[in-house]
Amino acid sequence: TLNMTLKAVLKYCFLPLFVSFSQEKLLCCCVIECGWSLKRILHGYRHILKQRLHSCPDLVSFMVELKTVLEIALKNAQDLHIPRPPEYYSCLVRDLEILGWKRVAFVDTGLTTVKLKAEDSCGRQHLITLKLNAKYPTEPPGCLVDFPVPFAVSWMPQNSLIDIYNQFLAALELLKEFWDALDEIDGKTWVLEPENPTRSATTRRIAIGGKRFKGIYEYRGRSSPSKHASRMLFPWSRSCEPSEN
Repeated sequence: TLNMTLKAVLKYCFLPLFVSFSQEKLLCCCVIECGWSLKRILHGYRHILKQRLHSCPDLVSFMVELKTVLEIALKNAQDLHIPRPPEYYSCLVRDLEILGWKRVAFVDTGLTTVKLKAEDSCGRQHLITLKLNAKYPTEPPGCLVDFPVPFAVSWMPQNSLIDIYNQFLAALELLKEFWDALDEIDGKTWVLEPENPTRSATTRRIAIGGKRFKGIYEYRGRSSPSKHASRMLFPWSRSCEPSEN
């Protein structure tokens, strides 16, 4: 039972969406309700939306992410009804062979969705989901990743999947230090929320001292994190590791 409920009613393509907050007003704990039509469109993107809920700092940021995901979902839904020419399949299979099948984690039966796997320099496993439309490779595939920041792909008609894959690997290395810090926090502190953080999650609620809800830390790379404590703020040194702070 919700003692305090805040409802934001928004419409996209005349599809209503309700976001209800608990008493704590935490975005990661909110409840999202929508109609059957919108639920059907977003059916294959629920895990992406959950990731965005944990990574976005506020409702406005989440709605921007939702709009992006919804645009991809609507475009892919429309593309399902467009017949692919034979050149589409031959080009895609050739690109997959050039990339190497050992890097392919999943391909759907219609050859419209491809998931590629990669390992960063610290051994962490990552996936990128590619949604290909009927105009591939003239148009780039839609890319879904578990990143705390947007992933923009540079694409030209002569590019192939290996170009996206290399950009994906480069982005993983740029995020290495950020994930190293969060892994250290997860391994050396008592993390209260989120219970099972994704790689896109940028916040950690941790217990400090003898009391459980002493502080809430929001960490963003090496920069000084935004932190909120119940009674005091702790000094943060950018030159120290997270565990030392």
